Amino acid sequence: MSGIKLSIIGAGSAIFSLKLVGDLCKTKGSSGSSVSLMDIDEKRLNSVHLLAARYAAALGANLKFEKTTDMKRSIEGADFVINTALIGGHGQLDASRKAGEMHGYARGIDSQEFNMVSDYNTLSNYNQLKYFLEVAHNMEEICPNAWLLQSANPVFEGTTLISRYSDIKVIGFCHGHYGVEIVARSLGLDIKEVNWQVAGFNHNIWLTRFLYKDKDAYPLLDQWIEKEAMKWKPEDPFDDQMSPAAIDMYKFYGRMPIGDSIRNGSWKYHYHLEAKKKWYGEPWGGADSDLGWAWYQNYLKASTDKSFKLALDKSINLLQEFPPEVMSREQHIPFIDALINGNQGRFVLNIPNKGPIIPSIPEDVAVEVPVIVDQEGIHPEEINPPLPKRIMDMYLAPRRSRMEWALEAFVYGDKRILQEILVRDPRTKSFEQAEAVIDEILALPFNKEMKKHYEIKK
Repeated sequence: MSGIKLSIIGAGSAIFSLKLVGDLCKTKGSSGSSVSLMDIDEKRLNSVHLLAARYAAALGANLKFEKTTDMKRSIEGADFVINTALIGGHGQLDASRKAGEMHGYARGIDSQEFNMVSDYNTLSNYNQLKYFLEVAHNMEEICPNAWLLQSANPVFEGTTLISRYSDIKVIGFCHGHYGVEIVARSLGLDIKEVNWQVAGFNHNIWLTRFLYKDKDAYPLLDQWIEKEAMKWKPEDPFDDQMSPAAIDMYKFYGRMPIGDSIRNGSWKYHYHLEAKKKWYGEPWGGADSDLGWAWYQNYLKASTDKSFKLALDKSINLLQEFPPEVMSREQHIPFIDALINGNQGRFVLNIPNKGPIIPSIPEDVAVEVPVIVDQEGIHPEEINPPLPKRIMDMYLAPRRSRMEWALEAFVYGDKRILQEILVRDPRTKSFEQAEAVIDEILALPFNKEMKKHYEIKK
């Protein structure tokens, strides 16, 4: 990997950026690489730049760092661009959510059936989707041969959008598939002996293959449900892989949902706080409740405060905070290593459904599937056994429709599409309610460009 340039857009997320820098430091063959850290928040940017340089020095890594608030400068000469930027931060998401709640949409209009994750906004997130394309189009001009590693949400919509409207090489990244390990650990299985495969869309993946020592492991899950499931309690709002919601989805669909797929179930799990607590556990009711999200916001603040402290207090031993022998398990740097150095690896990535990889899904839709990566490129695995018909028809099909609706509204700038989407929402009691909430969101100060874009088309 000697001599590559890596650009990290939205690098002010210090802990995430430091994970990537740490992985690069620990990867053989990375000597001589350069990392461009880009963020518009200079305080955060300065903090992560100090941390990255100190950590690399502590590990004895030969890496060069630069910092900039200019995205075009950051990607100049880049071989890989990681986009993790959230335009407007969580402040804009919270403002859009509050506007929705004023008009009767609990958790905001973006909390749609099969898309309940609280920062996975697709309807009100014009600024985010626009920035996705801005990064891609700038890459076409400045570093056309570079890879775009799309990490900022919404990954499903974002990867699909970029692959349709840009010639840049784009891959979507997430880590929800690690839920397979939670399932194995809960059942007392050695993950090294588990032959597994997941497939679906980002935040919508299912455990299609589940073998233990070459035998079907689903009967072991059935035994756990019968004997142990009632003892389950969440350790935090995001601990839902073995929750009643996950088990209920498994019983209905015939395969275990993995990762954030569990948060993206039907309205049944999300009608109100008591329903959330029933399905996702006490006391929070999962990550996508007012209680769960408050916990997450406190966690983010604590992480930010910690990153500032680490940057300013040179007496803190970074090698104790981030052990040198441990990789972060984010897929980005191993993916780059596999492509550049040929250190073959297995990954779960979001890529266009060319082939198709999953039958009956259009080839221009991004699917999340296992792949093998080496110097020859990306090689999707055959999905075997295939996804059950019920998952395809009743879970993935409506989720894909919502993705297509959101992208059509964004691309064509037609406010009527947003209104029509909300008309189909069970929280909508009148068309006037749908009109009013869209107008409320468009009137937010940071949505001036969005308001201009979403004019009624004749």
